[in-house]
Amino acid sequence: MSYHNPFTPPRKSATFDDHTLAEIRRAAATGIYDIRGAGTKRKVPHFDDLLFLGASISRYPLEGYREKCDTSVTLGTRFAKKPITLKTPITIAGMSFGALSGNAKEALGRGATLAGTSTTTGDGGMTNEERGHSQTLVYQYLPSRYGMNPKDLRRADAIEIVIGQGAKPGGGGMLLGQKISDRVANMRNLPKGIDQRSACRHPDWTGPDDLEIKIMELREITDWEKPIYVKVGGARPYYDTALAVKSGADVVVLDGMQGGTAATQDVFIENVGMPTLACIRPAVQALQDLGMHRKVQLIVSGGIRSGADVAKALALGADAVAIGTAALVAIGDNDPRWEEEYQKLGTTAGAYDDWHEGKDPAGITTQDPELAARLDPIAAGRRLANYLKVMTLEAQTIARACGKNKLHNLEPEDLCALTMEAAAMAQIPLAGTSWYPGKGGF
Repeated sequence: MSYHNPFTPPRKSATFDDHTLAEIRRAAATGIYDIRGAGTKRKVPHFDDLLFLGASISRYPLEGYREKCDTSVTLGTRFAKKPITLKTPITIAGMSFGALSGNAKEALGRGATLAGTSTTTGDGGMTNEERGHSQTLVYQYLPSRYGMNPKDLRRADAIEIVIGQGAKPGGGGMLLGQKISDRVANMRNLPKGIDQRSACRHPDWTGPDDLEIKIMELREITDWEKPIYVKVGGARPYYDTALAVKSGADVVVLDGMQGGTAATQDVFIENVGMPTLACIRPAVQALQDLGMHRKVQLIVSGGIRSGADVAKALALGADAVAIGTAALVAIGDNDPRWEEEYQKLGTTAGAYDDWHEGKDPAGITTQDPELAARLDPIAAGRRLANYLKVMTLEAQTIARACGKNKLHNLEPEDLCALTMEAAAMAQIPLAGTSWYPGKGGF
């Protein structure tokens, strides 16, 4: 005979929580896996688990109103004839026309130009609007080769060979048929309205030796002018960074699992890859072991939200960061003013992740002409520029407090960790100690 204690409410399983139960029922009813965007939603160790040690007696702070703190960065100094110099080390990550509307791509270009930084094409090729409004534009060269042509390679200011993405290292992307309009289909040489799945690997090389040949081909096509980036998803950052350097990259872009994505399997987003925080120090160690730290620049992306995140990434050894999801929020995505329409889609502002379905009320992740027209690219560009300015000022504030007259003078010694996990991943001493897991001794 069972007995239920009336004073104790029924207890649900931590393993089989409401979301897990709902997913089991959805899979059982449909027989298909869930596809979504927006990157991982699980909580993992992140920059919030690190703190800066500001100056007091043992360190001398800088006065913000009288003493300069340089924020500029130059990328592509290794081999490129024309490296690019940015006013801020915060760049805009690759997000394609197709995944985003034309107005959204224009807004990103306008905002990046106002802030003195670069934006990136993403999969699917280069639009005239984006090139026209981007002072510095990075052209992504992806496994799909959608829209790739020598003319646009030469029109770009840098080329980024994409090998992996943080939300799906080892996997390709998806663009559902409802977002493949006449223009998108023409740019990608695809049939209109048919689902597209991007390849997970490049068709013409299988390893670092072939990558070296591909980099040489791109350099020849562009007369050695353009910096060549290599982008990898955060999985084996030490070896991937080392092989990218040995293959001839000018810049390595390292994307952690908090990076967003237009669309892929939910099980992929939540269970493949490593947190951004865990990726940086191994990549920096690879550069140091090869004698290439600061000679080959490192750009870190995946979950960057504030100037504090920027400063922490740079203190751990990065040269710059890239933002994607945050940039979309800045130009108007997931805005509560569209809450009623988000509710009609079965979601809410701040949780909307059906970017691949092309119904975004904000007009950003859509190819619907009426929805896309809701986004004013000029006003949205100003919002992005404001956001980038604030992030840069925040990072400067922290750097000055640590006594640094240049953002890139921040170093691991300026940090402490709040948790054992963050201390181990970042190789930063636990607060109040000089020790982190793996170091040995206290």
